[in-house]
Amino acid sequence: MSGPIRSMAARYYTDPEVFRIECAGLLARTWQFGCHVSDVAEPGDYATFEVAGESLFAIRGRDDQIRVFYNVCQHRAHQLVSGTGTTRVVVCPYHAWTYELTGQLRGGPNVKAVEGFDPKTVCLTQVRAEEFLGFVFVNLDPDAAPMEDWFPNARAELEAWVPHWSTLKPLEWVEIPENCNWKVSVENYSECYHCALNHLTFANGVVKPETYDIQPQGMCLRHTTECQPPEQMSYDIESGFAHAADYSSWFLWPMFSFQVYPGNVLNTYHWRATDADHVTVWRGWYSVDRAEDAKIRQLARQDRETTVEEDIHLVESVQRGLGSRGYRPGPLVIDPQGGVNSEHPVMHLQRWMRDAIDG
Repeated sequence: MSGPIRSMAARYYTDPEVFRIECAGLLARTWQFGCHVSDVAEPGDYATFEVAGESLFAIRGRDDQIRVFYNVCQHRAHQLVSGTGTTRVVVCPYHAWTYELTGQLRGGPNVKAVEGFDPKTVCLTQVRAEEFLGFVFVNLDPDAAPMEDWFPNARAELEAWVPHWSTLKPLEWVEIPENCNWKVSVENYSECYHCALNHLTFANGVVKPETYDIQPQGMCLRHTTECQPPEQMSYDIESGFAHAADYSSWFLWPMFSFQVYPGNVLNTYHWRATDADHVTVWRGWYSVDRAEDAKIRQLARQDRETTVEEDIHLVESVQRGLGSRGYRPGPLVIDPQGGVNSEHPVMHLQRWMRDAIDG
């Protein structure tokens, strides 16, 4: 008889070499969030971001297509852009080599003096990218399967829960630094075994924690639950859309989650790993055309002051414990029936983590 499934060894969360392996492999071969399409709304608009230690930028072309490139000039490797902005062409600040919005080199000072040089042979290195309900995701692996293969049905389900997604823009970004490994934070997000004890506002004013369940759907962890009755909710959930009384979440391995609160309120989690011991969690809240919305502001504040603050203490305590000589990985509580008091989603996460690191 086989014994219980045990949690991963502490080194997976504390060893800088493991983090280096993740940056070179896992984080470079998975779909990662880059920016929102509203950041590059018009031709020439660009936005920079980092994935797996690489500086990248998205830019909208005159053909209205969003392309993502490595942020490096093909001449002498200077970075091309920073932050966000708009431009007619991309000009390297080092030697003024100039690129079209398609990444094709237009020219540079005195390049005609170079015998046999053809600017058409030089182009910025493009990165695989997909638009997903208004969010730009990238994968540094040019041969990666499309997002639909990774996360089957997630797009269609989200469209049903957030039918007005095309009108939504970021109203509020909250950056939450956590002194822990990114996997500790992701695991904490991916189980509600701890919710009733630690998240009283969420458990009593949004969901019915006893009904909470998380099941794999491809490389997506699908969160479902019943919600508290409208009169017990901490805010007005009327929206005029289907699923107004429902909560659901789609965690897209390895570092992003779409979460829909009752009232069809879209919010997101995005993890950006800094090193083996630090991660920043970006909480996004969205409104129609970025219009001021008192309900969404209230929810964001409530979330920040309760669930977010509570989770910071939990994950940082876990990280300290992982550094203890006294820690021995304990058994995961795996209930074949699933449910809120089962850690089966953590089991799936840790399998994906081990495969990525050891495989």
